[in-house]
Amino acid sequence: MEITIGVQNLPRELVIESDQSPDEVAAAVTAAFAGNKALELLDSRGRRVIVPTSSIGYVEIGSEEQRRVGFGTL
Repeated sequence: MEITIGVQNLPRELVIESDQSPDEVAAAVTAAFAGNKALELLDSRGRRVIVPTSSIGYVEIGSEEQRRVGFGTL
């Protein structure tokens, strides 16, 4: 699943590929804004991504749907 984080005062977004479910990510984002000082997520390679809550502009949580590969008709 792809997670996009908009960071204030930066021209680019952080894009993370994660194996976490959308519900897990939403819970982590909600907890971060409820009182934690940082949002902590795990990417698909097991690395931790930590973003200070005060600098987050938005978080976009992608769907778990797999992308199609190859040539096919819709």
